[in-house]
Formats: sequence, structure tokens, C-alpha cells
Amino acid sequence: MKQLFKTVLAAAFVSLAPLASAETLSIEGGGSASTTGLVPQTFAPYASKAGYDLQVVLDQVLTKSILKVGAGKLDLAVAPPPAFKLMQAGKGPYAKTADQAIELSKKVRALFAFQGSTMHPVVWADSDIRSWDGIRGKRVYIGPPAGAANAQTTGMIEAASGLKEGEDYEGVKLPWGQATQSFQDGQFDMYIAFFAMGSQTVSELGLQRPVRILSLPEGTRDKEDWKTYEDRSGVAGVTIPAGTYGDAVVNAGEDIDATATAMMIVANASLGDEAAYMLTKSYFEALPEIKATNALLRSQDETKPLQGITARLHPGAIRYYEEQGIEIPDNLR
Repeated sequence: MKQLFKTVLAAAFVSLAPLASAETLSIEGGGSASTTGLVPQTFAPYASKAGYDLQVVLDQVLTKSILKVGAGKLDLAVAPPPAFKLMQAGKGPYAKTADQAIELSKKVRALFAFQGSTMHPVVWADSDIRSWDGIRGKRVYIGPPAGAANAQTTGMIEAASGLKEGEDYEGVKLPWGQATQSFQDGQFDMYIAFFAMGSQTVSELGLQRPVRILSLPEGTRDKEDWKTYEDRSGVAGVTIPAGTYGDAVVNAGEDIDATATAMMIVANASLGDEAAYMLTKSYFEALPEIKATNALLRSQDETKPLQGITARLHPGAIRYYEEQGIEIPDNLR
């Protein structure tokens, strides 16, 4: 009987071993309806299979999340590449604590990049805004108070139309979680919404009142200042294909020229090499299945794992890319 008990007890410990050995890591992302929130949420189960339990916290201001990573108070975060560059320089949202931000930036490493949310310039279909010039004198939501989205949004508007925030229109800053309801309540005239392409939130807005998504003016992407804006802001031109949205979006039957952000997953430099390697490996191995099961992430491109990255790569991530024969720029090593 004693031997039987020992055998059963040993088997129980073996069955619990994978759970007990899983390493718990904290990660912060953006809005739950945006790609910055969807990627960590969707990736978490695959990371768990690789032995890493991701504790995901969403609706965070990502400029602050990078600081937490650098300070070792957070293991991982979704990070806007241009925000990290500002952190390295002690500028923008980091200007008041420049010395600290610069020092903490030295402890941040990147794992991989992904295509972030698509900017949807949404207006009510019955408003008098039918072109970009129509926002002159209007109130436009441009992102949260301390986020990197402000520069991406205002830069997009200026590159597309020449209109400048504070001169030609009023920029409204609110936390991500308040933006949709505030637009419905009439607090601003245009909602620059950061959502995954095909987001249900856009369709639901149109159920209240039909909406229009403004397309970039024809030829915008060919302009030299647009290319400068893309490089500076970490964004890329994309097309929202006709039919992505239903009748609630009045111009859903047309291709809509838009802009998508680049994002990266960053970690503290102290994260173990094996953890960084396995997280990077498991993400790219899972990506085909993730895209097949989540329509909002089908625009992800696994052939561009480093596009937009501005932080040096973690040695564990470098090991994965070298195994795959992916060329790594010297500035990312």
C-alpha cells in the first residue's frame, strides 16, 4: 500500500510539473479593441504552451509601459517605436524626466515587431466633413494625453492635408477607453480611431448613425513629405479593402487608403535569454494559426519581423532570427 501511495504521489507531481515550472511574466498592452491589445491577448495561450504564463493588462498608456520595462517593474510591453526613440533622447512625453528616461532606455530590448492598429478617421456620414479640408475649425480626437499617438495622428493629418493642430483644428486628447463614447456624445467632430482592420467597434458606431471613413487624398503616399512622416512616426500606408465594413459605413464599398502603426514587443534586458528565445519563436510559429482564427489579425506579416523596430534586440531574440537566416541590421544588435 505504501508503495502504491508513493507511485500515485509521484505521478501526481509529474502531471503538475509543467504548471509548476511555468514562468509568470507581466505584459502591458493598449486598448482591448486595438491590435496593441489583441496581439498580447491572442499570443498569451501560445506563450503558455511554451512555458510562460503572460499576465496581460490592457488599456495602458504605452509610453509609460516602456518606462516600467526599463525600470524592471514590468517584464514585457507593447511599445510604439517612435516613443522609444523619444525615450532614448529624453524628449516628448519624457522631457520632464529626461535623464531618468535616457538611463532606463538602455535597459530595454526588443523581441519582435508587428503591424499595429489602422488609423480610422471616422466622421458621422451626415456631417459636413466629406474631405480633409472639412475638419478646418473642427474638434478632432488625436489620442490619449501622454501617448505617442498624438504625433502619429497630427502628423498624418498634416501630411495628408497640410492642416496643423492648434492652428487649423482643435486636437482633443482623452484616454483610449473614453474616446468612442465621447464621439457618440458629440464631444468632437472627427474620431481618429486606432483599431484592427475590420473592427466590430467601427461597425457598431455605424449602427447608431451611419459613419464615413475618410480616405487619404489620392497621391498622398507618393509625396516626399509623406515618406518623411512614415520614417519619423513609425507608420506605413495600408489599404482597407472594399467590403471590410458593412452598410453602416457609407463608403465601405470603396478601397480606403489609410495608415497603420508599427509596434514592437519589448522586454527588460534582464529577461533570460531562453525566455526571450522561446517567446519570439513561439509567436512566429503560432502566427499562421493566429491569423487563420482571428480575422482582425490577418494583416500581420510574418515576413517582416523587424520592420519598425527601434530598440536593440534581446540576445535570445537574435538567436531565433539567426536560426531562421534573417539578416539583422547592425544597429539592432
